[in-house]
Amino acid sequence: ILLDKDGKRKHTRPTFSGQQIFALEKTFEQTKYLAGPERARLAYSLGMTESQVKVWFQNRRTKWRKKHAAEMATAKKKQDSETERLKGASENEEEDDDYNKPLDPNSDDEKITQLLKKHKPGGSGLLLHPPEGETSA
Repeated sequence: ILLDKDGKRKHTRPTFSGQQIFALEKTFEQTKYLAGPERARLAYSLGMTESQVKVWFQNRRTKWRKKHAAEMATAKKKQDSETERLKGASENEEEDDDYNKPLDPNSDDEKITQLLKKHKPGGSGLLLHPPEGETSA
């Protein structure tokens, strides 16, 4: 028996055997809540008190909820980023529609310049004005 500094009995944390934990986890997989008689039967079969089984289930449900909440948050982030990606793709398609429309010869040069900047080819492509010193063939 452990005593605290005032000489009172100190509460020690129970340690459960691997077999007890295994049985508790298996039961938890089947049901998250135990009614009184089920709890009493499980406690008796594992050599534990009903209070220990009750508290173990309370703690295990808390752990399960936290894990479930974290998984849901991760799934939501993934879904939100996918939604943003798809939204961005559809906006780009709308911009591409402008790019694919025939240009009005009377249109101002600013719009043409913006479209060309937006859709620069990667390295090779059409040059409107060849660099100085070069002539177009």
